[in-house]
Amino acid sequence: MADEILIDCMGMKCPRPIIELAKAARKAASGAKVRIRADDLAFESDVRAWCDATGATLVDLEASGVSIQAVIRLKD
Repeated sequence: MADEILIDCMGMKCPRPIIELAKAARKAASGAKVRIRADDLAFESDVRAWCDATGATLVDLEASGVSIQAVIRLKD
């Protein structure tokens, strides 16, 4: 299994966190796990929409203080 990819998008505004996620997904192996952290207010809805559009699985989504962390399993 591939290592987990970590992406820190704190301070980045929409659409940058999703752009960073898409760039990482293009380089990653299928089925890889991506953990991404952001503080953009649109991030939660954006990451859900990105997963729906790409066939990725949103494994976990957790808000903690000002940040939101998503764990995504890329499509096999």
